[in-house]
Amino acid sequence: MIVFVHGVPETAAIWDSIRSRSSRPSLALAMPGFDCARPNGFGATKDDYVHWLLGELDPLEGPIDLVGHDWGALLTYRVATAFGDRLHSWAADVGNIIHPRYQWHDFAKIWQTPGDGEAFVDNTDAQTPRERAGPLEFMGVPTEDALAMATAFDATMGACILDLYRSATPNLHDHWGPWSPTVAPGLILHASDDPFGEETAAREVAAALGAQFATIAGAGHFWPYQSPGEALAVLEGFWASLD
Repeated sequence: MIVFVHGVPETAAIWDSIRSRSSRPSLALAMPGFDCARPNGFGATKDDYVHWLLGELDPLEGPIDLVGHDWGALLTYRVATAFGDRLHSWAADVGNIIHPRYQWHDFAKIWQTPGDGEAFVDNTDAQTPRERAGPLEFMGVPTEDALAMATAFDATMGACILDLYRSATPNLHDHWGPWSPTVAPGLILHASDDPFGEETAAREVAAALGAQFATIAGAGHFWPYQSPGEALAVLEGFWASLD
């Protein structure tokens, strides 16, 4: 079973184009608070989401191939490094974000700052979906997908984003590192045009985790929307190498 995990500020729909092209059984999970309810008492910290993900994986039968994008990737790294016996394999992007020298990007710094983060969420929530879709389209998300992403954003998602990012300072390696080779085989994906990615650091992380490394050429941060065929070809090649 392939299990896909989305990121911020996304929904499980980001995986639709990849899943529709694959004949393998798959499941796309929806992170709590992201176009779905935030459970009562759910703290939305990085570790809360890790425990949620483990709870979703535990009932599944058969080998699990976990695939994560953005924050879904970061959760994937945590499961692979700390709970790897649950996985057959894993694949994730933005490997640079778990590098020991990583410094958070500008959006993250806003969300991590009390007051500034709340103002960002309030201003974004006050916009129309069409207004929110503009920056997503600028980053390469197709128009229809950008509008769907923008429509899904609400105050609940915004609050979860703030809690999640504020639980991850100064960086994830500081909380979850150091790294060593994972039990399950892994693949770090690098979208060549991702402004939030950095190839050298991602390759260093891949080496530390004993993982394969592959580039999705010409794709940006939202590669599951932008280059689903190319991304699936890379993933299929990885999975085939495990057979």
